[in-house]
Amino acid sequence: MPVYKIALIGDGGVGKTAIRERFLGKEFNAEYLLTIGADFAMCDDNINGNPIRYQIWDLAGQKRFDGVREAYYRGCIGALLVYDITRPESFYNMPKWINELWTKNGKGRVPIIVVANKTDLHGLVDSTIPPQEGWNFAAQLSRLTEPEGFSCHFIQTSAKIGTNITNAFSLLGVNIAKFMMNQPLSPILPSLVKI
Repeated sequence: MPVYKIALIGDGGVGKTAIRERFLGKEFNAEYLLTIGADFAMCDDNINGNPIRYQIWDLAGQKRFDGVREAYYRGCIGALLVYDITRPESFYNMPKWINELWTKNGKGRVPIIVVANKTDLHGLVDSTIPPQEGWNFAAQLSRLTEPEGFSCHFIQTSAKIGTNITNAFSLLGVNIAKFMMNQPLSPILPSLVKI
């Protein structure tokens, strides 16, 4: 069974751990503790009728862990890039996360699913990032990755109520499978992402 090493990346407090826990079948807990460095889990899944195993690395998003994260990127072949729709800075920091992943994983550009989390808060807070911004960002990324045989996608989730959590991982798995079929013998060095 193939093992897909993936990372959950994004600023601290955007819901990466809650997303992982939901995917693993656990209930939402509003009082998750800060991830220190990285946390790890394994989970079996089925992509296009084929069994796969995810090796999921939940990476700490706080700046003080910048130096620690580098070791965990090595070998990642995909990522869920998570932002909190109620925190615009978490959206605007996404290029930093992509650049870290694409320059530290040893493979160059790999599939990314842009995840707008905490959609259960739409309409309950004064300011949220509109979904169109996420779609546009994913489309920009796809222009970089489509020549290499895969697209980057956008999905809206709520770890609190479980919306689209399984779909986010399935979408990533399908894109990793495409990526693995088209992977060149030597990695293509990524260009830096700007928005």
